[in-house]
Amino acid sequence: MTTQQIADRLVELCRKGEYTAAQEELYADDAVSIEPDGSPGLKTVTGRDAIVQKGHNFMAMIEEVHSSEVSDAVIAGDHFAVAATFEATFKGMGRQVMAEICVYSVKDGKIVKEQFIY
Repeated sequence: MTTQQIADRLVELCRKGEYTAAQEELYADDAVSIEPDGSPGLKTVTGRDAIVQKGHNFMAMIEEVHSSEVSDAVIAGDHFAVAATFEATFKGMGRQVMAEICVYSVKDGKIVKEQFIY
């Protein structure tokens, strides 16, 4: 798959809320997921299985999802970015809106790195 095809497929699956399916289909076995320093409850991990587990851990922090949006991807060579907005009620933290830029690196037809900026 090309970077554009991977980006389009990731956006399609994320818009449906199928995050685990996206990770299992599009990510390399040794992919890296980078969170900003000081992220509440999330950390940088390596490996597709660890990324999937991190996603499950994040969703376990949520009582209710109110809305989510994912922009179309912007492509630059072997990289792409999407903007994402997520409104949810978090356990013990109340209702919050998260806005982030998600940057992805592609190699050999798979996502090898994701980095979240928020």
